[in-house]
Amino acid sequence: MELKFSKYQGTGNDFILFDDRELTFPQKTGIVQQLCDRKFGIGADGVILIQEHPSLDYRMVYFNSDGSQSLCGNGSRCGFAFAEHIGMVHEKATFETTDGIHQIYRKDGNIHFQLFDVKGLKKLNDSEWYVNTGSPHHIILSDKDLEQIDLVSRGREIRNDPSYSSLNGTNVNFAQLLQDHVKIRTYERGVEDETLSCGTGATAVGLVAGNLGYNSPISIVTKGGKLQVAFKKEGEMYTEIWLSGPAENVFEGSVTI
Repeated sequence: MELKFSKYQGTGNDFILFDDRELTFPQKTGIVQQLCDRKFGIGADGVILIQEHPSLDYRMVYFNSDGSQSLCGNGSRCGFAFAEHIGMVHEKATFETTDGIHQIYRKDGNIHFQLFDVKGLKKLNDSEWYVNTGSPHHIILSDKDLEQIDLVSRGREIRNDPSYSSLNGTNVNFAQLLQDHVKIRTYERGVEDETLSCGTGATAVGLVAGNLGYNSPISIVTKGGKLQVAFKKEGEMYTEIWLSGPAENVFEGSVTI
């Protein structure tokens, strides 16, 4: 079976997108893994299917590169850009994905994706937090340059910690709080490696920074580029959470699966 695809990236987080309005994509773990393989496939952090929805603008089905599913913030922005490209939406949309129904829109060159409200941030110790922004995130605040951290080794250790077994593991973010922005690096569950950017991770780190006195919106600098996290804070409740950043078409092609 030959299928057309588009490759998109959002601050270096890259995805293979398919127009699946005819429901022709075979949703098999092995196929997703093969497509995402950077040596023997197209290469990507995940696969996204855009489908019709009976009452909303579209449905987005997201797979990590290992075939598992989760909410993906950068993927949601890329999914919207692709839905625009194939003529399903224009400038704004309401869509369904892994964890439910979301709002999304384009303004001034960036795509703004709304996440669900977050109640309470779990402080683990003086430098570590746990936040669920649709996907689970363990956050470590660091005083030193993030490039000095052995992220893959340390991230894999925390990702597989028994305390997170009920969640099928966690994503792990190292964050450095600077004067006017926050730098992060992320070990991503489902990719099982560092990614250049993680949208839900950037959001989780942004909320922690907000809890520590940073004002919304907060600039988050990833290895792949800049994101912005905006929110309203009322006591322990975070509402109107928006992740914004670019989503760009890299190339298009066809693949036989």
